Amino acid sequence: MKTSFRRKAAAITFAVLALSLAGGGIAVAQPSAKAPQEAVQPAARGTNAQPPVTAESTRKARAALKANSTLIATTSIVVVNANGTKVRGVGTVIKYGPGQYEVQVGYTVTAGVFVATLGRGDACCVPAGGEISVAPRLSTPNAVFIQTRNSAGTPVDLGFHLVIHTA
Repeated sequence: MKTSFRRKAAAITFAVLALSLAGGGIAVAQPSAKAPQEAVQPAARGTNAQPPVTAESTRKARAALKANSTLIATTSIVVVNANGTKVRGVGTVIKYGPGQYEVQVGYTVTAGVFVATLGRGDACCVPAGGEISVAPRLSTPNAVFIQTRNSAGTPVDLGFHLVIHTA
């Protein structure tokens, strides 16, 4: 009796698993009849292109590299307010437009590791929700480019914390 029950339980378990997998595949493959196609697709994101490098940015970047050209490995942090002002840390912050920032340091970071998170410069409150992206700054070897967006993907000014590590 026990053996028969175990075999039936195992068979039923496998049957439920197979039906669940097959049914899930069918549900994913067919579009939803309730929602229009526009609602199924995520909202279109803005461009991920960086703004052109300005003459002022180039001048500041060259000056920073001349001042600190002997570093081999380092880690730097910077905390930036939503309006582009530096709260603490190292480097120069340049704000280009809504949610677009450049942070320059005194050494080359093209082979570095960048970690950014949304955050406030003070000890109050949890930061607003949203998204942040960080990448090497095009045509500027000692800078990184940061973009901040709200949860809908629209570029907005948000404060952030940035860590730059090179080895």
